[in-house]
Amino acid sequence: MAVTIYGVCAVSFMMVMYALESRSRHFIAAFALGCALSSSYGFLAGTWPFGVVEGVWTLVALRRYWSTRPSPTH
Repeated sequence: MAVTIYGVCAVSFMMVMYALESRSRHFIAAFALGCALSSSYGFLAGTWPFGVVEGVWTLVALRRYWSTRPSPTH
């Protein structure tokens, strides 16, 4: 039961951060964190294909974060 609750929280966090990505590059980093949390959930739940795919999404999100320039402050 605890793993299921962890998974619901991890995936929910990931989706909210994905929805907020356009607001700031910090949300892209938070999305990467959410992907990593979801990946760990996949492995904990015994669904390793889900864990692997979310791990790849973590790397994709980190690459996007590193390639995005910080917005200028006014």
